[in-house]
Amino acid sequence: QVQLVESGGGLVQSGGSLRLSCAASGRIISTLVMGWFRQGAGKEREFVAGIPWSGGRTVYADSVKGRFTISLDNAKNMVYLQMNNLKPEDTAIYSCAAGARGFLPPPRVAPLYDYWGQGTQVIVSS
Repeated sequence: QVQLVESGGGLVQSGGSLRLSCAASGRIISTLVMGWFRQGAGKEREFVAGIPWSGGRTVYADSVKGRFTISLDNAKNMVYLQMNNLKPEDTAIYSCAAGARGFLPPPRVAPLYDYWGQGTQVIVSS
């Protein structure tokens, strides 16, 4: 089992920045794949970014490429999502996810992730 707890959400103006954090605990193994997903009001959950726990190739949704950066701190068991140049359409609940089945590159679909955090709200005002 892997437990995930997100933090860092909040209210920010358009063009601003936020850094989301995801604290992982439990059975952390090198083959884990970490992902960030988001779900806006009335919308389906969508993939944002993914990274292997062992490092390596990151993947991003086209809508956030060049603005968001996913990173790891293995020593602290932390995953981060740095979000720059935020737009109102980035408003959503952001959730951290962990996949234990070793799929690479990081999957873009939620069913391939096994563990989920509770989410953190991001609101971007125009």
